[in-house]
Amino acid sequence: MIKKKSLAAPYLVWMVIFMVVPLLIVIGYALTDKSGAFTLSNLTTIGRYSSVFARSLILAAEATVICLILAFPLGYFLSRLRSSKQHTMLMLIMLPMWMNFLLRTYAWMSLLENNGLINKFLGLFGIGPFNMINTSGAVVLGMVYNYLPYMILPLYTAMTKIEDSVIEAAQDLGASTWGTLTKVLIPMASPGIATGITMVFVPSVSTFIISRMLGGGSNLLIGDLIELQFLGNSYNFNLGAAMSLVLMVIVLLCMSFTNTFDEEGLEGGAM
Repeated sequence: MIKKKSLAAPYLVWMVIFMVVPLLIVIGYALTDKSGAFTLSNLTTIGRYSSVFARSLILAAEATVICLILAFPLGYFLSRLRSSKQHTMLMLIMLPMWMNFLLRTYAWMSLLENNGLINKFLGLFGIGPFNMINTSGAVVLGMVYNYLPYMILPLYTAMTKIEDSVIEAAQDLGASTWGTLTKVLIPMASPGIATGITMVFVPSVSTFIISRMLGGGSNLLIGDLIELQFLGNSYNFNLGAAMSLVLMVIVLLCMSFTNTFDEEGLEGGAM
């Protein structure tokens, strides 16, 4: 027993230093003003930015849904390939992730600009130009492109555990394609779905580089507001900490929801 406690001690110290202490600092700044006096004005001030919070949640939800729709069939396809082909396809999926995040986002700026490659290509057929940059659609596109692998990998991992015999048994018992999808694949892949939703929604709702580069000043998200409070002209640590605290609550609620979904899926699979 003493040995187990001694082995756990370094991890406990690590959690206290790098998790508990920073969290207490954020809470301390959020509940005080610049003079250090206790106040709730930072939390009440956040109500002025309710539209930004709502936009962040909506765009992050849209990106998550699109990633799920794209990743589910791709994850199933990958899980049914031979081992050597699986490794090759996974490498191709992860290949863009080896580049710097800013470079990937900047590349989309070059593609979506009014004189970018996409509009130039459409111009060859007398179409356009279309205003694709500095829009909410461009922000969602950037989220989907950057975070899609985070949805594919958990789904792929979950679906590799689904035996072909289970799918064949469902088909032999008269299940249609839709029935096999909704009664077999989705329930058994629910752990991967829950993990993928968390891994895509959390960074999407807190991003600021994508919204700044692809959305322009008219598509501010929560991450942009927080970054402005700490590094921008506002320079208000207390308000920025309050926004970070609210964002953390949103993330925790999202994770609790996906964990509930995961547990229900496991119970359904066990039955």
